[in-house]
Amino acid sequence: MKIGILGTGNIGRTLVKRLSAAGHEVKVANSRGPETIEADLLANGARAVTSAEAVTGVDVVILSTQLGAIPKIAPLFAGVPADTIVIDTSNYYPKRDGEIAAIEGGQTESAWVEEQLGRPIAKAWNAITSASFAEKGAPAGTAGRIAIPVAADGEREREVAMRLVDETGLDPVYAGSLADSWRQQPGSPVYCTDLTRDEIPAALAAAERARLPKRRDLAIEAIMERVGDSTTNPDSDFAVRLTRALFM
Repeated sequence: MKIGILGTGNIGRTLVKRLSAAGHEVKVANSRGPETIEADLLANGARAVTSAEAVTGVDVVILSTQLGAIPKIAPLFAGVPADTIVIDTSNYYPKRDGEIAAIEGGQTESAWVEEQLGRPIAKAWNAITSASFAEKGAPAGTAGRIAIPVAADGEREREVAMRLVDETGLDPVYAGSLADSWRQQPGSPVYCTDLTRDEIPAALAAAERARLPKRRDLAIEAIMERVGDSTTNPDSDFAVRLTRALFM
């Protein structure tokens, strides 16, 4: 497939490396320009391009940016064909993204992203820490392979997202429609808890929507106390111990 990836943060970096290694034709862009993209990201054949080029002539666009940046990105999609699959990896953190009234009022993060872009999306790779994603991917069939939820309304979006998740070293588990995607938002039992395929369904069912924001914010406070700020990622073992204690 031809894949455009917007964002070279920690999740985006692993996506570029894994998907290009899997044989896909990957273009990658960030907000600072192609000249700022490190050579190691391109080692498997990915190409550094502008943001406009990343969404042009591709089968799939993956948004690997902060949720608060999506309204600025949205104009790029004006000329993107309707059959281009869009997959979003973002999560809402109000202290970082600013408070978004619609989400605070109960709109799912995925529905808000769809609204900004004016097109369907799938939701994937949002419910794993960047450290676990980078360090713990494994071939299909590996015992204890980490699984992540995938939400989508359309069959094609779901199938493509689940195929690509598998190719990045994780077991995909269909979590339902975007209306139910709150079950994989920050604070939920499947969020960054490194569960297996067999463990995901019960964790999705156990999610309590009203409790998610408080749990999300508690986790951020604990991480800030440990590492000193909200942008530095803790190591995967600490992060998983924390999220399991708070979210499950």
